[in-house]
Parts: sequence; C-alpha cells; structure tokens
Amino acid sequence: MVSRILKVPSFDLAVFGGTGDLARRKLFPALFHRFLDAQFSQPTRIVGVSRRPLDHAAYRVAIADALKEFAAAAASDEAIKSFLEMIHYVCLDIESEAGWDLLGHEFDAEPSRVRAFYLATDPDHFGPIAKRLAAHSLITPAARIIVEKPIGRDGASAACINDAIGAVFPEKRIFRIDHYLGKETVQNLMALRFANALFEPLWNSAHIDHVEITVAESIGVGGRASYYENAGALRDMVQNHLLQLLCLVAMEPPASLDADSVRDEKLKVLKSLVPIDSRNAGSLTVRGQYRAGAGEGGAVPGYAQEASNERSVTETFVTLKVEIANWRWAGTPFYLRTGKRLPQRISEVIVAFREVPHSIFPAESGKISQTRLAIRLQPDEGIKLWLMLKEPGAGGMRLQHVPLDMNFAEAFRIHAPEAYERLLMDVIRGNATLFMRRDEVEAAWRWIDPIREAWNQMDEAPRPYLAGTWGPAAAIALVERDGRSWSEETE
Repeated sequence: MVSRILKVPSFDLAVFGGTGDLARRKLFPALFHRFLDAQFSQPTRIVGVSRRPLDHAAYRVAIADALKEFAAAAASDEAIKSFLEMIHYVCLDIESEAGWDLLGHEFDAEPSRVRAFYLATDPDHFGPIAKRLAAHSLITPAARIIVEKPIGRDGASAACINDAIGAVFPEKRIFRIDHYLGKETVQNLMALRFANALFEPLWNSAHIDHVEITVAESIGVGGRASYYENAGALRDMVQNHLLQLLCLVAMEPPASLDADSVRDEKLKVLKSLVPIDSRNAGSLTVRGQYRAGAGEGGAVPGYAQEASNERSVTETFVTLKVEIANWRWAGTPFYLRTGKRLPQRISEVIVAFREVPHSIFPAESGKISQTRLAIRLQPDEGIKLWLMLKEPGAGGMRLQHVPLDMNFAEAFRIHAPEAYERLLMDVIRGNATLFMRRDEVEAAWRWIDPIREAWNQMDEAPRPYLAGTWGPAAAIALVERDGRSWSEETE
C-alpha cells in the first residue's frame, strides 16, 4: 500500500529549547523523517534557539549526532547532510532582551510565509517568550506558536499562562500539543466509531459495560526526578493524555472533522464528568508510589531513591473510576490507570461490552467472556476484537475467547509517521483538530484540581507497590468491588 504524501508550504520554524532532550529525541527526528518523505517545500528554515554558545556548524554536528541516535534507520550520511543545510542556530537567553534581533534575521521577511515558534521549554517561559516575540516584531500574520504540556500546575496557573500567550497570539494560532493525539491508533478510533455502521449504534451504556484506559510505562523517572517531584502522575499523565483519550472514546459524533466541531464535543465530555472531590476521592481513586523491585534489566531502585527524597509523597501511579453524567454514558464506568515501573510499556483502550443476557450453551462448553474491543496505541499499534468462537474439532461445543487481530504495520505495510511528525505538519497547515483548545485545558484542570485537593486533605501517603507489578492491590480492589477485573487478569 502506498502512503500519499501531501506537501506543506515552505515555512520557518524556531525551536526554543533547541539543545534539549525533546528537541534531540523527538522534534528533529520527526522533521527529518518528513524531509525524507519529501513533504517540505523549499525554501524551509529550521532554527534551534538556546543559550548554549554554539555556532551554526557546531549545532549541525549536534543535530547530526541526534539523528544517528534517534533516527538511525533513515539516517544516511547523504540524507543528513541535505537536511542540515536548512538548520540554523541562534544563541539566545530567553530571560534577556538581548539577541532577539538575531533570531529575526534568520526568518524570511515575507509576511504571508508560515512562521512557527515551538516552545520546548519550561511552561513558566511560555508567556515571557510570547511577550518578547511581540516586542521584537517577530510575529507576522501567518505566525503561530506551539506549546508543550503541562500547561500549568493547576487551573489558576494554566489560566495565567493562557492569558499571557493569548495576549499575543489569537486562539486559532495557538497549538497546545499532546503527542498522544497524533498517534495513528488514536485517529483510527475516530474512523472506527464514525466510519463503520457496526459500532456506533452500540456505543452507549445500553451495550457497553465499562471502559478501561491504560497508559503504562515500564521505566522509572530516570533523569526527570526533579520535574516529577513537582508534578506526579495526576498532573503529568491524567490531566492531559488520559482525559484526551477518554474524550475521544466518549464524545458525541461531531458535525464534521473541522477543528472546532471536534473540540466542541470533547469539551462537552469534560463538562459532563462527575466530580471527584473530598466526598468520594477515597472510594474512586488510588494513588501509589513504586518501591524497589524488578525491572527490564534486573533489580531497580524505588522512586524515593531515584528522587533522592525518602519522604516523598509524589504519586507515580494513579487509578480513577470516572463516570460521565449524560444520556449516552450514565451507568458505564471508565477506569483510568497510569503508572511507572509497571510490568510493560503499553497504552490501550479496552471497550468491554455487556455480557449476553442468557447462555444457551451447556456448562461444559466453557465460560462465555465479554466481547471486548482492544485499541492498542503503543507498542504494536492495532485493534483486536475479542469474540467467543467454537474451538475447531469434533469434541462437541467448546467455546474459546479469541481475537480478530489487526496490526497496523502488517495490515498496511507502510511506515506510520510518529505522532510528532503528523502534529508538526498539521501546525504548518494550520489544522488545529488534534490540538487542545484553551477551554478544554481549563475544563480538565477544573476537574483535576479537586482530586489533588482531596488527596491533600486526606493526608495519606501513596500506597506502595513493587516495581514490575500492576500497582497497589487497592487499584485491583477498586475494580473488583464492581464485580469487574482489569483486562490482563481475564486473559
């Protein structure tokens, strides 16, 4: 199968934090892959911005090294050399007023040319950078700004950041990026629901028993301990990634796929979430922190040791039971789960349909399990539909729970672009469908903030769990109290 490549117009892109980990691991490899697929129109310029004292040549060497490490399969010397010709560098301290004119000299002066500013920096810098871009006349009619999560630490700080950016850029030119929304399977969730007559009539509480959303990581915090101590799993993962996935699963069909139609429906879901606060947080939430245990390479330390804080009360694991108060979903729980140092790296959505009302099969045929739709985001992106079928053979009616399995890589036999590849090209096109609107971000914080406040009032430490396990026992109990089990326990 041939993938169709649609070129984007020529553009200028400035990457603030251009020597940072995100730029090296994700942004420049993503841009390189799009360059290899001939998606760029020329002339295009990509400018790294950082306070490190480098020149163009030294920066290009650093980017070449990053491509060889993180885009090795595609990183031929000739291809890298061609890509580096469009890479430039500006040494700039974003907290100072000096040097901004140097950045302006790197851009094309044509006002209609797309000019994008990617802020791969601490969120505290978002507002000041936007302000200085305006003060130094770097914002053109076609300019747009891209900001990474997390946007704030709570609703109040998010509003301050949004106010600061919004004072300079109109909302339609602010792209709040959540790379999960760029994953192929996430977008296929939309196609699965709204392009097939099979699922949408059943996509409601009358037919769906419950939904599981899991984003699990097998690694620990590593070098991100200082950030993680101030964030925790609730802010780092639930407020953005998991709630965005929940919105895509639960939203009503939009009028069209234009950006605001989709985001309007996601916002309705966020506004319909039943509050979790001091009255019910004890029964609807579980937070945990990993202890020393088994990892992929053997024994691993606990979070407190990695964070160098033996008294840390930062959660590395969260489970929530979420309910949506609307006609489509009333009575259907959504179980959200994320954590570090879990048995495997996996992100998936499990839609468990209600059991058949009556079995006509004798007991010796075997137990009838729920029909389940598994949507795997990573790794091995794909979709499985688990059904009850008769086991082949002449031994009578023996039922088996087996999957109809579609692995995207095998089914389409093309390279599926990484999330950042797709999202960066959408920014250049001006397509905001896969990006969060301000009211979405703030609605998510309004729901998340009371959970954090409830935990503070409870004054309880996160429950310990061994590295290499699926979190605290209380997370399993939360689901089992409802007569259900997490999907890995039923296979």
